[in-house]
Amino acid sequence: MRPLLQLLACGVFAAGSLMAADASRPNVLFIIADDLNNSLGTYGHPLVKTPNLDKLAARGVRFEKAACQFPLCGPSRNSMLTGLYPNSNGILNNGQLFRQTIPSQKSLPQAFRLDGYFAARIGKLYHYNVPLSIGTNGHDDPGSWEMEINPTGVDRMEDMDQAFSLIPGSYGGTLSWFASSNPDEKHTDGKMAHEAEWVLERCAKDKSRPFFLALGFFRPHTPYIAPKTYFEGYPRENMPVVQGWKEDQADIPAPGLGSYKKEQDRLTDDLRRECIQAYYASISFMDAQAGVVLDALDRLGLSENTIVVFTSDHGYHLGEHGLWQKQSLFEESARVPLIMAGPGISKGGVAQAPVGLIDLYPTLTELAGVKAPENLQGQSLVPMLKDPKVEGRGWVISQVMRGGAGAGKKKGASPAVGREGKKIFGYSLRTLRWRYTEWDEGKAGRELYDHDADPKELTNLADKPEHAATVAELSTQLGGIVKTTYPADGVTPPVQEKGMWAPNLTDP
Repeated sequence: MRPLLQLLACGVFAAGSLMAADASRPNVLFIIADDLNNSLGTYGHPLVKTPNLDKLAARGVRFEKAACQFPLCGPSRNSMLTGLYPNSNGILNNGQLFRQTIPSQKSLPQAFRLDGYFAARIGKLYHYNVPLSIGTNGHDDPGSWEMEINPTGVDRMEDMDQAFSLIPGSYGGTLSWFASSNPDEKHTDGKMAHEAEWVLERCAKDKSRPFFLALGFFRPHTPYIAPKTYFEGYPRENMPVVQGWKEDQADIPAPGLGSYKKEQDRLTDDLRRECIQAYYASISFMDAQAGVVLDALDRLGLSENTIVVFTSDHGYHLGEHGLWQKQSLFEESARVPLIMAGPGISKGGVAQAPVGLIDLYPTLTELAGVKAPENLQGQSLVPMLKDPKVEGRGWVISQVMRGGAGAGKKKGASPAVGREGKKIFGYSLRTLRWRYTEWDEGKAGRELYDHDADPKELTNLADKPEHAATVAELSTQLGGIVKTTYPADGVTPPVQEKGMWAPNLTDP
């Protein structure tokens, strides 16, 4: 298998390319972590050690207020890779792919591939059922890639069954963790880093085509499995536990707490500390694997002509507001790290303007001179990459759903009612100063947080008379923006098939 892959990787076989590419155009190395919040050294975290990503940020631009468009893996990734809001691509749940709703849309890597780039994927870019589908293509899009590599390591094949879980035997969607005795290179993310090295080595030998290499690390997704040496860097007794969250919940509308899971009632403070320790250890382990790839890029002389992107599919709660994991519209869940470095990008810059993952498609295609679809809904970040003080559009929007799928919902239409009960959307508008959230167009509650005075979003100002004018202004702005997240006909395209088959390497 390797000799064939080698030929493909270097572009000797160009069957996947429909156009000749100018090899002088910049390469793209796109790295995405899974379930990673902003607990990184470069974002000022006091405990988490991420030296490799910190170094990358020093070489490029760090976006301080980046956000996903839907804090759930499948919808977020499909939005990012299609350049369309979830209301326009129809992906509002996991286990779905945009080819089921908008089959003719060109994905981000597909646009590069059709413009002559060698497009390869290692690990998770579209949705996977983690951890069971590790080692498979998962819910992947074959049209996006010329080559796919799906390693699987001891974290999936050996260690997983030893992991502690709040629900015994359940790992992917449940808080679970394990300190492994196996070294980095035996874990899936370690194997992926070395596969990326292998691809880069071959692309460095044959530069007849530029590359778009996408690398999707699985950590720090549950189960938080990493070599125990990383756990040792975070003594359990030093792990911070959020206090006062029950009082904090008093002014939060019920849908705002809708991501809470019943099994989390089993958490004690000791378990909370163990959980946070494992999450931080998984981040540092992932950072080390990113370092392997970034060092290879330098060693091979590819850095000067390669645009590097590092991000995550969404943020992650570690007890804030009494919540864990994802699918909320608070800062911890909607916000993501976003770092970009490479030719034409300022070094050591920090962009304060709110931006979204939806902005990556138009940004990368502009930087590389790749033809992009005309229906992209994000803004280009190129002006900010040249001058981080550029303000851009000044806002970013995120959404979640409570109660069901909601496909086919029209602009302004009342939510459908199904077996799960009333289906509603929550939309959150993030500006430089404010986070404003409406649930079911305000009928199920509103939230307003002043980040100048309350960066942890502890005090909901939405019902305070002195903020009525701000609520009215932001509500009008939000309503106008939501309308633009739909396609031209105002109808979210329905999923043409039921949920996709979830691959499982060991129990197909």
